[in-house]
Formats: sequence, structure tokens, C-alpha cells
Amino acid sequence: MAKEYLDKLTQFIDLIVLNGDVKLECKHFFSGAALYVNGKICISLTPVGLALKLPEKVRNELLKSSIAVPLKYFAKAPIKKDYVLFTNGIDSKIKALFDYVKQSIEYVANQAERQ
Repeated sequence: MAKEYLDKLTQFIDLIVLNGDVKLECKHFFSGAALYVNGKICISLTPVGLALKLPEKVRNELLKSSIAVPLKYFAKAPIKKDYVLFTNGIDSKIKALFDYVKQSIEYVANQAERQ
């Protein structure tokens, strides 16, 4: 089952055009897949949906507008504060999703540079 998510995420990321020099790698992640930027996780695609690590301002806007929801991998699990969840998963017809994915990649790449 995880292979299905890995294939979907890999195909989706291949559609993204990025500026800059970042190393992207999709790997298995529990029951799904995750995208790593320069070795740091930024996106996951699992049965619960597509989770993106984003700056606080963007997360708050997405949550306030109900475009995304807080990320919890399991019902009783704590909320992953740096992430938002798109419960419909990957919908390549939504142009805004491409923009959020790019922001996630850039955000994590910039965080890694500062460390």
C-alpha cells in the first residue's frame, strides 16, 4: 500500500518546478510516503491525506479558511504543529496546491540552511 503513495507523491513532485539548488527525495513513510528536502522531511502523503510543513502565517491562513486542517496521524495522537493537512490528498487540478508545496519545500530548505 505504501508503494501507491510513494508513486503518487513522486509523480506529483515531478510536476513541480523549483528555483534553487535543493535535493529532493521521496521515501516510504509508515503507511505512505514522504518528501525530504536536503535530508529534512517537509511533506507526507498517507491515508489521512497530504501534509505540508509550512510557515506559521501560511498555516494559520489555511486553517482559518478551512482549506486545510491540523495534522494528526491517529485519532488520539497530538497535533503536529508545523504541519497542515489537505484531507483530499493530492489534487493536481488545484493550482494553489502547487504553490503550497513549493512554499513547503522552500521553507524546509531555508530552515536546514540556518541550522
